[in-house]
Amino acid sequence: MIRAKRHASPDPKGRFGIFGGRYVPETLMKALGDLTRAYAGLKRDRRFQEELRFYWERYAGRPTPVYEARNLTRHFGRARIFLKREDLCHTGAHKINNTMAQGLLAVRLGKKRIVAETGAGQHGVASATAACVFGLKCVVYMGEEDVKRQALNVYKMKLLGAEVIPVHSGSRTLKDATNEAIRDWVTNVETTHYLLGSAVGPHPYPMMVRDFQSVIGRETRGFFLREVKKLPDYLVACVGGGSNSIGFFHPFLKDRRVKIFGIEAAGEGLGTPRHAASLSKGSPGILHGMKSYLLQDREGQVRLAHSISAGLDYPSVGPEHSHLKVTGRVEYRAATDAEALEGFGLLTRSEGIMPALEPAHAVGFLKHLMPQTRKNQILALCLSGRGDKDIDTVKRYL
Repeated sequence: MIRAKRHASPDPKGRFGIFGGRYVPETLMKALGDLTRAYAGLKRDRRFQEELRFYWERYAGRPTPVYEARNLTRHFGRARIFLKREDLCHTGAHKINNTMAQGLLAVRLGKKRIVAETGAGQHGVASATAACVFGLKCVVYMGEEDVKRQALNVYKMKLLGAEVIPVHSGSRTLKDATNEAIRDWVTNVETTHYLLGSAVGPHPYPMMVRDFQSVIGRETRGFFLREVKKLPDYLVACVGGGSNSIGFFHPFLKDRRVKIFGIEAAGEGLGTPRHAASLSKGSPGILHGMKSYLLQDREGQVRLAHSISAGLDYPSVGPEHSHLKVTGRVEYRAATDAEALEGFGLLTRSEGIMPALEPAHAVGFLKHLMPQTRKNQILALCLSGRGDKDIDTVKRYL
């Protein structure tokens, strides 16, 4: 049993309990130190915060609405279901919250170029979009497998002026794209900012991305206190690397009466090797500069992950999620490819909202959770992205 102290923020070394930290080549230590100091200053910089708020509100479309899904609620006949509509953000997902913030940060650091990794393509599109706004050159690394199944987003990135580099090594998915983005950053660290898309990687990225994405949870919490006069009883969100979910959960972590569920990708089943459920079936290990839960074999070699959703197809998870697992504050469960497709169809037909396959896992999990709820309770689900990018995948599977 792993023992962990309860705390919401990383310690000075970037650790959440035993997780997190910096496990990187010496060539990156200075860049990470500079980034940490710059970010600490920008958090106190009123001008930076006002400028970021401007771009979030006037460009990205914040605040996003919290919508009561009454038809979906009637379908289950239990707790009232509300959706946090991150699918309505510019570019179609929550990723724009982080890319606009890190784009501003890159300009403050004097960088002229950004590199990014992407699986589902949403972070790639959002990074390319931020690069347009802030006059930066953008290179996006994407696994060959994801290039095929996310062709629409690849085309969008190219239209936005980004260079998309397919990665042919390993599983040819998000893990391998991240490897190549880090190699690029090591080579070009003086001129390049690594615009990491999830709450993973070496410190300060897990903290920084969490802080930028916490706007999701702050808006949600404010809505319920203002309009409903009570907090939700349940929060539900999908977890891959974990940026949408940690942003959604974080403002509620001290509210002990709010039960929180993070939903991983069970792929073809947790009893098979074809899943991406690192918290459910993995063990602590080191990948991409951080210590966190990881899918690995007995020799410590990284196992291939699988999910119908490119954005959840990652063999590890953000270190703060690992900490929240061992402290018991968040319960992590998993939904299969089939359940994600079921969730996609259910939300589409009941509410006329087509979710991305990533949050469709959270919708698919509701059939297990809703029987535990009561009619006088409230459940809030983070709808982290829209399903345009996944129509071809859904059509092929169905």
